[in-house]
Amino acid sequence: MGGMDFRIEGRVALVAAASKGIGLAIAKALAEEGCRLSICARNETTLEEAAAEIGPDTRSYIVDVSNPEDIDWWVEQSRSDLGEPSILVTNTGGPPAGPLPEIDDTQWQTGFESTFMNVVRLTRRVQAAMTEARWGRIVHLTSLVAKEPSPMLPISSALRSGLNALTRLQAQELGPYGVTVNTVLPGHTLTERQLHLANLKAEKLGVSPERALEMQAEEVPLKRLASPEEIAAAVAFLCSEPAGYITGTSLLVDGGLVRGI
Repeated sequence: MGGMDFRIEGRVALVAAASKGIGLAIAKALAEEGCRLSICARNETTLEEAAAEIGPDTRSYIVDVSNPEDIDWWVEQSRSDLGEPSILVTNTGGPPAGPLPEIDDTQWQTGFESTFMNVVRLTRRVQAAMTEARWGRIVHLTSLVAKEPSPMLPISSALRSGLNALTRLQAQELGPYGVTVNTVLPGHTLTERQLHLANLKAEKLGVSPERALEMQAEEVPLKRLASPEEIAAAVAFLCSEPAGYITGTSLLVDGGLVRGI
């Protein structure tokens, strides 16, 4: 086999919210590169199915990443079961959708804990070992709304643009120790979350969910939605040895959808 060697075989990788969709695709991509996977999610059934799909060297843990104790427990368990993590992919489901006037304080607070603070806490938990080892890869999975705010996703838009700034700061802090920190911003990807948003759009516009998905695809210059595997490929590359000089970057994987610079 020719091609690029990612040179991350045997490394321990933590992938959050990896029981389905993009998280699952990322875990599979890293497993294919020879990583030892620790995945977490809230739903035991889908989590066990995902672990079986990813491969035999995969450990799965029931974790709510909005809970600080759960995060501590997950990292500690992974460490004792698999070894010191040198790759971390932070990921969550999206916070509640809806127009700005309808979002209440509780939804903002919940979104902050699950979408923003989990990134702060997870990075904090793994960075000491990575800096000591002088090698680490941290990738935050967010959304194109970090660059182009969406009226239907105000919580996500506000918090994820903040994560771009956090990524830059973390990259500056950890760079001297050989640890890179990047953010991947997926566009419209065919996942359960996308189907949920398509259903909301369909109701609002009085069209079928299928038509709503087609309309989303038509907005994209590539005229189609992404597959989870296409997002995973970008993440896996950023976790690789050859990507060692890329840090502090917010990478759009959106089919050209975002028009801003």
